[in-house]
Amino acid sequence: MSRILLQFLLPLLLPAAIYFGWVLLARRTGKGQAGGLTPLQEGPWFWLVAAGLALMVGGLVFTVLIGQGHVEGTYEPPRFEGGRVVPGTVK
Repeated sequence: MSRILLQFLLPLLLPAAIYFGWVLLARRTGKGQAGGLTPLQEGPWFWLVAAGLALMVGGLVFTVLIGQGHVEGTYEPPRFEGGRVVPGTVK
């Protein structure tokens, strides 16, 4: 679950969360009252989604590049030895 959260949801939703935080802060400090802020319905939705997708793709590419394990060898599945589970390995 944490892998899904870190690789897909967090990068996709992070730009929108930053934008909403900025809008709330600007409205709370009074800088959004002068008409400088557009309503949320007219916000930069395309750019928020594009930035989220770019972050998500970047995270996936980063994971593929540094997540290379040993792909050659014989896989030994997890097994039960002496009352405990020994994790699977590649030898």
